Amino acid sequence: MLEGAGINVVRDEVTRIDTAGKNVFVSGGEAFKYNKLYLAAGSSPFIPPIEGKELDGVMSLRGLADAEKIKSYIADKNPKNIIFIGAGFISMEIASLLAQHMPDKFNISVIELMDRPLPLMLDKDMADSVTPYLEEKGLNILTGKKVEKLTGQGGKVTGVTLSSGKTLDADMVFMNVGVRPNIGLAKDIGLEIGQFGIKVNEFQETSDPDILAGGDCVEKINFITKKPTPGQLRGPAVMQGRLAAKRLAGYAIEFPGVVDAGGCKMFDMTITATGFTEENAAKEGFETICAVVDSRSKHGMIPGMKPWKIKLVFDKKTQKLIGGQIVSHSIAPAREIDAVTAFILGGATIPELTTFTSACNPDISSEPSAEPITIAAEQALQKLK
Repeated sequence: MLEGAGINVVRDEVTRIDTAGKNVFVSGGEAFKYNKLYLAAGSSPFIPPIEGKELDGVMSLRGLADAEKIKSYIADKNPKNIIFIGAGFISMEIASLLAQHMPDKFNISVIELMDRPLPLMLDKDMADSVTPYLEEKGLNILTGKKVEKLTGQGGKVTGVTLSSGKTLDADMVFMNVGVRPNIGLAKDIGLEIGQFGIKVNEFQETSDPDILAGGDCVEKINFITKKPTPGQLRGPAVMQGRLAAKRLAGYAIEFPGVVDAGGCKMFDMTITATGFTEENAAKEGFETICAVVDSRSKHGMIPGMKPWKIKLVFDKKTQKLIGGQIVSHSIAPAREIDAVTAFILGGATIPELTTFTSACNPDISSEPSAEPITIAAEQALQKLK
């Protein structure tokens, strides 16, 4: 597709960038001249310094090569006991997919230091229904547990030891606890580096006016607080690439910042979140007003109705919406998180949201009188008093 559009695609490793002569050198010895350069170096999995992390059978998932390695290991080694360290969305999606598509083949445990799965997406009151659902599906969810070390025999992982001293049998271990930006090239050429990656302005330009950057390798700005943040999700990376292209084409469209909107599907449950959780809002110094509403995917009298729940987080001082979470047993309602994101970006307040009306149809939404965003705003309005 790219070559058909007249783009020269080169598969090689960049070893050096000469900003004075404006040349990019690759390992094959070739050099490429540039007028403008775009860095999209991405990120790499962060493997915590746990004893035994180098053992065979310890995996992480970041790209196609990792996925192929995982599939080959399962096919060749036939692991029975699989342990996931960290209950973020990558761990939870892999664990649920393995359990769903290969039922009764594995004993799967998820170990999380925090008191709930998906701790960056969900407050505990929203996660409380998630844990029993996953356990009903056959996953062993261990929260509030710290991994001390990995044990092995003959160079292969055989167990995970907790800080309590208990050791769990493990034939395969997944460690998906975060990523780190790939900033080696940027450092080599002297670009300004922030706390969470390469520093860029609102047009994706780095400290070198002829070098732009975007995606996981750059530091983002949180839309709500205007503070630096990692923001390492697919959506912002796609948008930053588009905005950089527009900048090169002569436009001046600013990147608005990130709200870390994301989603996760586990079996028949879909989790989505945007902005701040109640817990993270408190860490940022916000006094919050929150509202939780139980809703349904269609009118209660229609067969096939699936339950879902939404939580909205408001800043009490400004009354602005700053976060939302959805736990749904149907996919479509979980996409209402995009409306929540739009309201955050638009600065919507509690009173304004009490007037929100959805495009209602009894087969695709709850009845107009029970629109959950509106009901949540009504609850928040009462709490203001």
